[in-house]
Formats: sequence, structure tokens, C-alpha cells
Amino acid sequence: MAGKASQAPLPPWGSALAGATGAVLANAIVYPLDIVKTRLQVQVKRKSTDPEPLTINDAHYTSSLDAIKKIIEDEGLTGLYSGLNGSLLGVTSTNFAYFYWYSVVRSLYISSQTVPRTPGTAVELSLGAVAGAVAQIFTIPVSVVTTRQQTQPKGDKKGFLDTGREVIHSDDGWPGLWRGLKASLVLVINPAITYGAYQKLREILFPNKTNLRPWESFFLGAASKALATVVTQPLIVAKVGLQSQPPPARQGNPFKSFIEVMTYIIEHEGPLALFKGLAPQITKGILVQGLLMMTKERMEILFIVLFAYLRRLRDTQLQKAAAAATAQANKALPILSK
Repeated sequence: MAGKASQAPLPPWGSALAGATGAVLANAIVYPLDIVKTRLQVQVKRKSTDPEPLTINDAHYTSSLDAIKKIIEDEGLTGLYSGLNGSLLGVTSTNFAYFYWYSVVRSLYISSQTVPRTPGTAVELSLGAVAGAVAQIFTIPVSVVTTRQQTQPKGDKKGFLDTGREVIHSDDGWPGLWRGLKASLVLVINPAITYGAYQKLREILFPNKTNLRPWESFFLGAASKALATVVTQPLIVAKVGLQSQPPPARQGNPFKSFIEVMTYIIEHEGPLALFKGLAPQITKGILVQGLLMMTKERMEILFIVLFAYLRRLRDTQLQKAAAAATAQANKALPILSK
């Protein structure tokens, strides 16, 4: 407890920077899984009676490994990294905004209590939902553009800005950059469940422990993310369907709501298809969340040490300045007394 009390808490921007750094590193490592889960989620199984293909890409993937194999064969190894720059930009902005607002609202809640205490599970989920909603409003355009890039056919690959212009020049116009906002706002329960579960599992498994070991942070992050992913997978699939180009069978008519996407999927593939791409989604989520929280813990320690050093350096400089001012005053004192 003494060690915990001696550590000065990070300011909101410090926690946000630590979280964003961890998220970028984690997502860069597992990015091919992101491509695979997106391709699996937008494809619709074609029946023999269907007159047109139901997906943008001609290839049909039967599993995650099959998707990786066919993407490499058709687009080369770089196909597994389509839209990487936009994705990392989105990850950075989303996680920075999330961790910043999560730190702010959590600090405000604790300071508003007559007797400061750790928030309960319901409060943790609510705080996470508020932070996630604010973050989504500002960062969803990047998510829309990245999803379009990830699902573009081989002969129609475009850069981040060109894809953004394509969205703006479509029938949706500028509002098209906020496609899937409602679904995204509903999906704030995903990080809310994740971080709420993370906090409670940490209190239960590692009580009164200030700094976690890397494997402890990884385990907590992975367990909490797996739980959140299973609960919210149908909404994740619907959101991807909203943000990607409509299937050819819809003749260019985009989906209007995530309910419409889910209805379309159930009609063509059955209710279990709402969980398609679950394996790479969970695998990616577990790896990203585990690496993110592990890296975030390390980065927070680094920033705490850095801030402590800067404070000590500032105090030393102030002491030297005060000593110099005192010495000058002492030298001037005899002159004033004459």
C-alpha cells in the first residue's frame, strides 16, 4: 500500500497516450487477423438460385486459414495489410480518446464521492460506455474508410484519402463518413464490458497490487476481451456490413440500419451467420487486448517515472534559483546598510 500511495497518478492525457501506444503496437502485430475477420464478416454464402454474387470479392472463404491462403494467392503478402495506415490512425485516435475520457469521467466520479472508493461493476460499465460513446463520435470516419479499404477488390485498391473521397462523393455524401454510428454507439458496451471486467478481475485476482507483471496484464486483458466479443459479435458483424460497400445483389443500395443488415444475413445464411468471423475476431481481440493492457501497464510505469524525474528536476532548478537569489541578496545587504 505504501508503494501505491507514493506513486503520483497519471494525468488523463498521460493515461490516454499510454493506452494509444499499446493499442497501435498490438494492432500492428495482429493486423492480418483484422483483414481476415472483416472479409469473413462481409461475405454472404451464395445459393445456387442466386442470380448474382452476394459479395464484393469473387473469392469465398471457408475458414480463417483459407482466407489467409486465398488473399496471399490473389493479392500477395501485402494484401494482408490493406488499409493498415488508416487502421492504425483509427486505433490511435479511438484509443487515445477512449482512455482520455475514461480517465476523466472515472476521476470525476471518484472525487464526487463523499468517501472516495473504487467504483462497482455497474458504475465501471457506465463510465466505460460514456467514454466509448464520446470517442466514437469523433473517430468513426476513420473506421468507415478503413473498412472500405479492407474490402476493396484487387483491381480497385485505393489510398486512405481517395477512399474517403469515394465515400463523400457517394449518395450518402458527408454523412456517409458516420455510417454505422448508431451501431457503434450501441457497441460501446464492448469496451465497457471489457474494461469493467478487467478492473473487477484485477481486484479479485490481484488485490492491492500496484504494478502487474506482463503475463498478469495479458491474462486479464485477454479474458475480459473474449467475454465482451462473444456478447457483442452480432452487432460487430452488422456494423461491418453497414460500413462496407453493399453486396452486388442489392444493386448498389446500401443498408440503412444494423437491423436491416442482421435481417439480410439471417434471410440468406441463417441466425448462426451473425457470429461469422467469431474465431479470428476473438483471437484478434484477445491478442490485441492482452498486448494492449500489458503495454499500457508498462507505458504507465514509464510515464510515472518520467514525470517523477521531471518534478525532481524542476524542484532542483527551483532550489538552485532560490539559493542564487539568496546569495545575491546577501551580497547586496551590506551595500544597503551603508
